[in-house]
Amino acid sequence: MPIISVKVSTAPSPDLTRRLADGIVALTAGILRKRPDITAVTVDYTAPEHWIVGGRSLADHGKASFWLDIKVVDGTNLKDEKARYLRDLFAFMESELGPLHEESYALVHEVQADAYGYGGLTQEHRYIAATRA
Repeated sequence: MPIISVKVSTAPSPDLTRRLADGIVALTAGILRKRPDITAVTVDYTAPEHWIVGGRSLADHGKASFWLDIKVVDGTNLKDEKARYLRDLFAFMESELGPLHEESYALVHEVQADAYGYGGLTQEHRYIAATRA
């Protein structure tokens, strides 16, 4: 049930959006064990001329960049899983976007189960209901 927001430094493309979403969902399922059927991905685009790193645009650097934020329930993933996720995510993003500027970012944002949910129910409620079933 994670929500994943990703911003990339390139022109909008429905084909790229689909490839990014599919690849990110596959990594998230394979490494962080999150269900693909309830994983949501949003992709936003920023022109490289409008993404500034170290006082210069990415267009000037001749590099791409991304920012990814994934929300997961606190305590559901180990440090090693998160480290592998970030490593594999960076490799995947570079394969899709081309050479990445080192100042590309990802955040596995762990949130409390009683403060996070979907469909009007918290993840804590879902956990408790599943254990009683």
